[in-house]
Amino acid sequence: MADEKVTPRTIADHHLDQVAAHDPLEAAWLGLHPGDERQPDLSPEGFEALADIARRTLRTLDTAPAAEDPADRACARLLRERLTAELALHDAGENFRQLRNIGAHVHHVREIFTYMPTVTDEDWAAVAGRLRNVPAALDGYRATLTEGMARGLFAAPRQAAVVIDQLTAWTGEATGQRAGTGAGWFADFVAAGPDRLRGDLDAAAGQATAAVAEFRSWLRDSYAPATADTPDAVGRDRYRLAVRHHTGADVDLDEAYAWAWSEFHRTAAEMRAEAGRVLPGAGALDAMDHLERHGHRVAGEEGIRDWLQQIMDGAIEALDGTHFDISGPVRQVESRIAPAGSAAAPYYSGPSLDFSRPGRTYLPTLGRDAFPTWQLVSIWYHEGVPGHHLQLAQWVAVADRLSRYQSTLGMVSANVEGWALYAERLMDDLGFLTDPAHRLGFLDEQMLRTIRVIIDIGMHLGLPIPADSGYHPGERWTPELATEFMATYNGSPADMRGSEIARYLGWPGQAIGYKLGERAWLEGREAARRRQGAAFDLKAWHMKALSLGSLGLDDLVDHLAAL
Repeated sequence: MADEKVTPRTIADHHLDQVAAHDPLEAAWLGLHPGDERQPDLSPEGFEALADIARRTLRTLDTAPAAEDPADRACARLLRERLTAELALHDAGENFRQLRNIGAHVHHVREIFTYMPTVTDEDWAAVAGRLRNVPAALDGYRATLTEGMARGLFAAPRQAAVVIDQLTAWTGEATGQRAGTGAGWFADFVAAGPDRLRGDLDAAAGQATAAVAEFRSWLRDSYAPATADTPDAVGRDRYRLAVRHHTGADVDLDEAYAWAWSEFHRTAAEMRAEAGRVLPGAGALDAMDHLERHGHRVAGEEGIRDWLQQIMDGAIEALDGTHFDISGPVRQVESRIAPAGSAAAPYYSGPSLDFSRPGRTYLPTLGRDAFPTWQLVSIWYHEGVPGHHLQLAQWVAVADRLSRYQSTLGMVSANVEGWALYAERLMDDLGFLTDPAHRLGFLDEQMLRTIRVIIDIGMHLGLPIPADSGYHPGERWTPELATEFMATYNGSPADMRGSEIARYLGWPGQAIGYKLGERAWLEGREAARRRQGAAFDLKAWHMKALSLGSLGLDDLVDHLAAL
């Protein structure tokens, strides 16, 4: 930075470069440092080093000249808020007890391989080197969890149990998982490698698998028993820290809880009406059960992967030029099957900064070989186009106008998930979900995200269920009541419900961002429409909104309203 003008955007991008130099997972996701064989440093020292990078960046930001450019001011505000929120979690010791079924530190040792290029022999040699570093990465995280035990900071038993099961699936020992070689995920991953490196790849995959099995055994035999008295819920103070990190806002949790109940009753009424179109006289659950058993389905993993690809390709063709401008590498998105040992929910992975790795959607199969599609249309509008892929790929496309940080590391979950839920609703508004089965699937997804707000806040804060709720009035939320609530009002299968409850308890505050983020996007659009009146152009507004880069919910509505 010594030879360039210091601005918030140069500070933000320098921070990104420092993080990428320290953390090979972030570097691999960004498409930087090809050939790097390192694994993330998950030791206490590794997390402290990352925190020091954040502290140095904040000090640099404090001493930088006042920004005059509005874009620089927006970047400075995002950078300060994000780093402050990250440090608050670090300083509270959250890294010392982080185990959960999705997005956990322990998952990074496998996730990093999905970001690596695998075209040349040199690419595969780097894969082999990184596989040989899996044992050290897991040893580092065992040291972190051990330090947490010494400090009295534990994950809850539920979280330890679910990660133990996931690691068992990674090793190939789990029953009922998708067919493979039986030697585990790492062995399956390197099976596509070149014959010239076959010995190195197989040996390195075996080392990685053995290390996962050893770490899993330590979790099962030493760590999990020590967690026995740890509650599932985190309480209001820890929850507020988590919510700030996931939303970029100081959320009024009691208002959000009450609002979600009003959304619940509204959505339940819509679902009852739509259910009658699917199966005359049926309630919502019966109609969804009918679709699950007798509705359209696709056979086989390749069949459903191709079908989901067609959903995204069709959305690009239909929306480009009418409601969005979708051009260049943003048009490329891949449908993939999630690896065994993943959480139950579908997910998206964004492109690298140079688009050499495209955006990708992932469907967990959960051992199935036939896939009902009544929910999947809306879900793939969420995960793909016009949802996650269109937003996050557009951010990368305009990174040179913003900063690389605003387009990647500065991501605020509630902004991103809110856009994806907005995208589902947009497709309904535009008439893409007129089929009763698909529209009931859309409403069921809206209900799931509404239930998330209710039970995520309710369980962690121990809130009472309202007297007029129609469901266990006056009782306080427990995981058992939450599971029953989902089973009563949402069409997710039992294995999905169990995964969801574990997710909310292990990842507090993240799940409320979908509906709260959608609310912000809708409020911002409506404010812009009121301001512009007859001159409001939805396509132009969409493209300006998708080119803002990351914003927290504290700022999102105002920025959207001004477009």
